Amino acid sequence: MSLWQKAALVYFVILLGAASLNYIPGATDEKGVAFGVFALDLFDDALHLASALWALVAALVSSRAARTFLILFGVLYLGDGLLGLATGSGYLDFGIFTNGVQSLPFTFRILANLPHIGLGAAALIASLDWSRRA
Repeated sequence: MSLWQKAALVYFVILLGAASLNYIPGATDEKGVAFGVFALDLFDDALHLASALWALVAALVSSRAARTFLILFGVLYLGDGLLGLATGSGYLDFGIFTNGVQSLPFTFRILANLPHIGLGAAALIASLDWSRRA
């Protein structure tokens, strides 16, 4: 199994965890907010679950499929996180279209978008062909 396939499997586990946050007792407060920041709804859960399944299938199919997943996932999630950081709304959940630009505290926007920025950037870094750099 290639490093790209292993990375895609790690993403499968992370994204499955994100999709399950609303269903783990004690992971969210009485308002459905996880970690005091994220209010994930059914659409968010479905998005994370679909991304997790995409990661799993890519990891199981081939090294090339896993690398393609890492690149596309990285671009999509990093872009969503950066847009959310700039505007308070992302595009993966259609927030920019339904809510527009939101006036949220910058610290909150950082905390709310850090997972997508971090996961997206890490996926893009993991997708690099390190063998050619040696």
